[in-house]
Amino acid sequence: MSWNPQQYARFAGHRLRPALDLIARIPIERPRNVVDLGCGTGNVTRMLRKRWPGARIAGVDGSLQMLAEARKAAADIAWEQSDVAVWSPPEKFDLVFSNAALHWLEDHAALFTRICENVASGGVLAVQMPRNFGAPSHTLIHELACSPTWHDVLAGLLRTQPVLAPAAYYDLLAPKARSLDIWETEYLQVLEGENPVAEWTKGTWLAPFLDALAPDKRAVFESEYRRLVAQAYPRQTDGKTLFPFRRLFIVAAL
Repeated sequence: MSWNPQQYARFAGHRLRPALDLIARIPIERPRNVVDLGCGTGNVTRMLRKRWPGARIAGVDGSLQMLAEARKAAADIAWEQSDVAVWSPPEKFDLVFSNAALHWLEDHAALFTRICENVASGGVLAVQMPRNFGAPSHTLIHELACSPTWHDVLAGLLRTQPVLAPAAYYDLLAPKARSLDIWETEYLQVLEGENPVAEWTKGTWLAPFLDALAPDKRAVFESEYRRLVAQAYPRQTDGKTLFPFRRLFIVAAL
């Protein structure tokens, strides 16, 4: 899928907050090397550098567009274009960090097992993933994609469970971890602008569905989604829109 860094960055403050909450809970003082998997434009990677200025920092992402933006802002970080699903570094890292990226990948049992193998002994795996897929912002995309008009083209993109239940990650990681901290937070995001929830998902979960359609069909699909999602998330009396958003956090000391 093609990423639009400008669209994604429209809600940068709301997207950054969970990453900062995750960084605050990482129990490591002086990591030698840190990698940010799915680093995107590098906003969070730069926060990792600020938090651990003595560490070697790397950012890994599959999107050339995102990495191009990242390099503009921080040339001293080692940016690497690589598919996180098959990432296999030559060295292990004291901190493997991933914010809002791993939910795009399949088979989390195999994925998390492989990523853990790239954490150095005594190191930490820290992950944040959206778990908002049961909310109207996401279910409306799936309902539209399953409808007769769109099913033949879009049904192949549907994923029933992008992120597992928290207990499933406990079962995966507890046998490997010295300590394990798993929690969920639902942020009540206060958004501004015209149909902001549609604008939010256009930069993330809606994007691959739009990419799969011809331009004329894309406009029709997006218009219908925007109509439905505006009804699901009406404006408050002050003109703002409330967008509850659930996220899952994992910090595993290995």
